[in-house]
Amino acid sequence: MANKDYVKRGRSPKKPTKSTAKKKSIKQPSSSASTPWKAVAVAGLLVSVFGYALYFLNDAPVQKADTNSEPAVDITPVKAKQKTPAKEIPPLPEEQWTYMDDLPNKEIAVEQKELKVSKIPYIMQCGAYKTRSQAEERKMNIAFQGITSTVRHAQGSSWYKVVLGPYKFKRDAEKDRHKLQRAKIEPCAIWKDQ
Repeated sequence: MANKDYVKRGRSPKKPTKSTAKKKSIKQPSSSASTPWKAVAVAGLLVSVFGYALYFLNDAPVQKADTNSEPAVDITPVKAKQKTPAKEIPPLPEEQWTYMDDLPNKEIAVEQKELKVSKIPYIMQCGAYKTRSQAEERKMNIAFQGITSTVRHAQGSSWYKVVLGPYKFKRDAEKDRHKLQRAKIEPCAIWKDQ
């Protein structure tokens, strides 16, 4: 079967019916072309009348009140108040601050807590792989971040683990993990070495 392209074929011409044939024969007057000119002429006339009215109101003389009649409002200039002599301000008292003398001699006692060093060090594992080549590739990516890692073969299985550490403090392992996260090397888990 051949594909039919309905878009290229276009629309088929409609057959004229009796009602449409009568409508086509009667011509309607085209008043749409003359209507905008009438509206423009009316709008222009209104704008010119409004402009003339504003001009006329602006140039109209101001009517002055009769000088013979009494003014409705008493217009007297307001006199400025006379300044009263300012009272003398007493001199500022001398401030006595003691902290300037106390601070150089003050000693602050700070209690320094000792960090608890775990007997079991922390390690961080950044992946476990079936082949040694995958583990070596992860180790190389970690080395590009300036961190050393080792590949360990898990006993009793065929997995190769990429391990960092041992770390004396957990915060050192967290610091390295954040550095690896910024380099999009994740997931890495931290736990105590056994």
